Amino acid sequence: MVRSLMGRVEAGDLEIDRRDRELAFKQATIDKLTHEMAVLKRLKFASKSEAFTAEQRNLLEDTLDADLAAMELELEQLTPAKAAPQGKQQPKRQALPADLPRREIHHEPNSITCACGCALKRIGEDIAEKLDYQPGVFTVERHVRGKWVCARCETLIQAPVAPHIIDKGIPTAGLLAQVLVAKYLDHLPLYRQEAIFGRAGLAIPRSTLTAWVGQCGVHLQPLVDALRSEMLRSRVLHADETPVAMLKPGHGKTHRAYLWSYCTTAFDTLRAVVFDFADSRGGQHARAFLGLGGENGWRGTLVCDDFSGYKACFELGVTEAGCLAHARRKFHELWVNHGSPIGEQALKFFGELYKVERFVAELAPDDRRSARQERSSKVADALHQWLTAQRQKVPEGSATAKAIDYSLKRWLALTRYIDDADLPVDNNRVENQIRPIALGRSNWLFAGSLRAGQRAAAVMSLIQSAKLNGLDPYAYLKDVLQRLPTQPARRVEELLPHRWRLADGDTV
Repeated sequence: MVRSLMGRVEAGDLEIDRRDRELAFKQATIDKLTHEMAVLKRLKFASKSEAFTAEQRNLLEDTLDADLAAMELELEQLTPAKAAPQGKQQPKRQALPADLPRREIHHEPNSITCACGCALKRIGEDIAEKLDYQPGVFTVERHVRGKWVCARCETLIQAPVAPHIIDKGIPTAGLLAQVLVAKYLDHLPLYRQEAIFGRAGLAIPRSTLTAWVGQCGVHLQPLVDALRSEMLRSRVLHADETPVAMLKPGHGKTHRAYLWSYCTTAFDTLRAVVFDFADSRGGQHARAFLGLGGENGWRGTLVCDDFSGYKACFELGVTEAGCLAHARRKFHELWVNHGSPIGEQALKFFGELYKVERFVAELAPDDRRSARQERSSKVADALHQWLTAQRQKVPEGSATAKAIDYSLKRWLALTRYIDDADLPVDNNRVENQIRPIALGRSNWLFAGSLRAGQRAAAVMSLIQSAKLNGLDPYAYLKDVLQRLPTQPARRVEELLPHRWRLADGDTV
């Protein structure tokens, strides 16, 4: 009896400790978010002497409002629901234009028989209007919820309010998907979308659009986290990074931030890409993404260029695979810019190696390995001998010497693919994933904050992964945003692009 009581006390103490740690973590997060919100509000509402210039303010409004909306939603999720103060009036939303087409969606109880056995009578209805959008056309969904009452016992029954990604908001999942795809795939800033919507019949304020984007980013983040976890189960990954200007809050100047990109290979059954936005090019960002430094860190093969930021990864159990395209590119520059005979001859060797890759691209892994070992190894050995001989003939510090040294010093990494059928010959796949980012930079100008960059990286991860799986990004995001509010957290993986399927009877 005493032991049983002591066991209960000990279990109770452990549960109290767990709850204390959980409360401490939540409070620390709340304090951090509250501080960040105060900083952003000061930037937004500061006096003219402290605020940004008019031009900078115009560019930053979208980012500040989206960040504030995202943080407000995160705070709501961390704090228990509180009743609205009595007497405080909620702002009244302006009615949607009467001339927009409307589509009624009726929600009625599954049964109109009361628990007492009587038939229910319909006594009224509630109507909620949500704004939908198909490219170029606004429509209004009228959600009609009938009210049914029992004449004998006065029981009132009504279908529950359908869950939406933005609670009590007017946008449907289709409109939110359109805003996200236009911003992060078509590179249309929100002020341009505001003008486009105005021509379609309803000018949605930019502040409203930014709030929607911020809240969607919070809701979609768990999906991106799940995609990263699945991708880290692959044995081989590509990695690369590209610079993106990011504004320093309070300084009115930009500094160079980076969008890191990680994706699976063309030989992997999983087709996925995840972007990670960071405020620098430090190698710690790659190590953090791969979870290195701990017992459960990733231990696969990383295909990358010779950037020093990846070097520490190779000291922590990751295997390095080089990019043959980077080595080839240096000789191509010699030939194009200087007509170098050495550059021209090197290109012929690389051409033979790539000819083998075109042949083995569709072969089974064992056949691919055999073909590479039989054909590519001979070409690679001849290239290595030739490069070694040419290196002794060229002066130190010359462009030719640097091109040769790049290949010779990384020879093991550059030729590792020959004996491993799962390895690609180069890093071009991930570079192709970054290309749309480079295209969008001319429209973005810069990322307004670290949080905005991370939000963009999350949404672009889902959009680009959807494209890799042959999906229409708009149809995919629309369906995901419809299902997320009711999707159990333990089954969020079902909504990942490579697993996504439309529910039976659904259309896009």
